[in-house]
Amino acid sequence: MKHLLIELLYLASGLIGAATIAWLAAWAVPNVGDTIWMVAYAAMLIVAFMAIRPLRLAWRADRQADRGSRADG
Repeated sequence: MKHLLIELLYLASGLIGAATIAWLAAWAVPNVGDTIWMVAYAAMLIVAFMAIRPLRLAWRADRQADRGSRADG
């Protein structure tokens, strides 16, 4: 569960970072706020898609670690 939790925290920090940058950009240039948020949503979607493989690998690593600890004990 540890690996998966770490990957989820990375994903959350990436999404929060993208939203923060978009919010600051929309605040700085209010006339194009809609366009900034549209690009930010696309970037956040890409970040989420890029996180799928690491999440699957972390889930597998956690499952293997759980199986190993059950066999030992």
